[in-house]
Amino acid sequence: RASCLDHLGRRDEALAIRREIYGKRVARGAPALISAADKVVNAGGNLCCSLINAGRFAEAKALLRDHLVPKARQSLGPDHGLTIDIEERLSEVIFKDHEASRGDQHSATQLREAETLLQRALPRRRRVFGPAHPKTVWCENELSLV
Repeated sequence: RASCLDHLGRRDEALAIRREIYGKRVARGAPALISAADKVVNAGGNLCCSLINAGRFAEAKALLRDHLVPKARQSLGPDHGLTIDIEERLSEVIFKDHEASRGDQHSATQLREAETLLQRALPRRRRVFGPAHPKTVWCENELSLV
């Protein structure tokens, strides 16, 4: 439902739904099972999509940097597809924030961070998914634009 609302431009409604879902997933406590961690990270990733679509880049970056990337790395491992997705989403929001801030000095440092995230993601994408996978190709294309 949140995705449909997002596509209809009803970003605040989509954001509210995704905040609620993420909050419920986190409230269940530290996941003991990988599938539970997967659900938390996935719900957080969806929330970040809504934040990015609403132009709330700082909030998305904080959620990704402080919570989702560390949780994905710890619970799912560095080569899990969702971990790689979350790291790439962080690079995406850094690039979008850079465009919005018109390239100030602070954002130049963040651009290097985004580039590093993509450089680390690409070999893992190739190893886990193969060179022809759409997500691998996307990562290569994003890296070529840096």
